[in-house]
Amino acid sequence: MSWVWSNLDTIWSATVAHLAIAVPSIVLSFLLSIPLGWLVARLRTATPASRVGRGVAQTSGGAVVAASSLLYAIPSLPLLVVIPGVIGTDLQSPVNVVVGMTLYGMALMVRSTADALASVDSPTVSASVAMGYSPVQRFFRVELPLAGPVLLAGLRVVSVSTISLTTVGAVTGVQNLGSLFTDGIARGIPAEILSGIVLVLVLAFAFDGILLLAGRVVLPWTRVASPSVRRRARRARTAEVSS
Repeated sequence: MSWVWSNLDTIWSATVAHLAIAVPSIVLSFLLSIPLGWLVARLRTATPASRVGRGVAQTSGGAVVAASSLLYAIPSLPLLVVIPGVIGTDLQSPVNVVVGMTLYGMALMVRSTADALASVDSPTVSASVAMGYSPVQRFFRVELPLAGPVLLAGLRVVSVSTISLTTVGAVTGVQNLGSLFTDGIARGIPAEILSGIVLVLVLAFAFDGILLLAGRVVLPWTRVASPSVRRRARRARTAEVSS
């Protein structure tokens, strides 16, 4: 504990640097996954006139999901080494980690978004069409709000994953809570290593709690959601964790 009290500035600096990487990554992965998830959902439910057309549409949707999921199979360290050569940044730039974490977040969130939009009841969508809603109005005022519970479940998984994976950036020299691991191991200071582990866990639980509370505020109807909606949200979250 003596090391912790004498190095609070170092711990605080690492925590702020960690948040400066993780928060933009979570936000970007969510925003970029919405249009891709929408595309996948539309391709899955496409009803072209011919059977061949339906098969091509569904295959295309599956290909988008598969491509995004494959991103998560790429080892994090090699990815962070390759990214600077692609976008032209320095190896120790935090931008590399933001890009990498955004890609990993999208790998999880695209499928979750597609499942969320697919969970919206067709009669409800048809009713909005009958009421004269334009496609844009229907998406933002009907489909997206009703898909909220499943989207939130996916976003919670992405936030925990991103906060954990961000620590890998420390291996390439990017300061974050992972720096407490690498420095503690190099100098043989168990308290420093333990501080990094505890803070990563605290941030992960804190973000999960914040998102849960935000969901209750933004999606008040989820408090009385039907059992079927709650089951779909739980299944989506379980699927994301298992993948």
